[in-house]
Amino acid sequence: MGFLTTEELNSIGFKHVGKNVLISDKASIYGPEMMSIGDESRIDDFCILSGEISIGRNVHIAAYNNLAAGKSRIVLQDFAGLAFGCHIIAQSDDYSGTTLTNPTVPAAYKSENSQPITIGRHAILGTGSIVLPGVTIGDGVSAGAATVFLKDAEEWSIYVGSPARRLKERSKELLKLEAKYLASLDDEAD
Repeated sequence: MGFLTTEELNSIGFKHVGKNVLISDKASIYGPEMMSIGDESRIDDFCILSGEISIGRNVHIAAYNNLAAGKSRIVLQDFAGLAFGCHIIAQSDDYSGTTLTNPTVPAAYKSENSQPITIGRHAILGTGSIVLPGVTIGDGVSAGAATVFLKDAEEWSIYVGSPARRLKERSKELLKLEAKYLASLDDEAD
């Protein structure tokens, strides 16, 4: 996998790019002036990011992800992860048949649902998961492959299915490792 150089990253015109950010040279970025990317984050091959997107520190967006903010906003908080082929869609046409759909149709003939999406700290979404407009994925949520979120997900819970259903509580042991990791960064800075 080839990553953009620091000079290439800086020339794209992001709102903010942190330290040690890696973005594949095969990723597509639309509206970089509305995007912030935190330290140590990585975006892999064939990802599409468009609109107002805020990515925290140590976030991994695996290959083939689609983050479409539309007129809204997508936030991925620190240590969040998206496995292969997830779709985070903050704006969608009305599929009921009462209006026209698709981007070739003027807005006067359409009805779109546009609401922000937040994916919490340490949330990890399995391969092919989908998050639809207005959903908040709580801190520490873990989702199995192909989980479809139509409504908010409770913090520190494990979800599966379409639509998503809560299986059980998720361990918070990883928070101890986060504290050690962040302390090690402070030690390096001294």
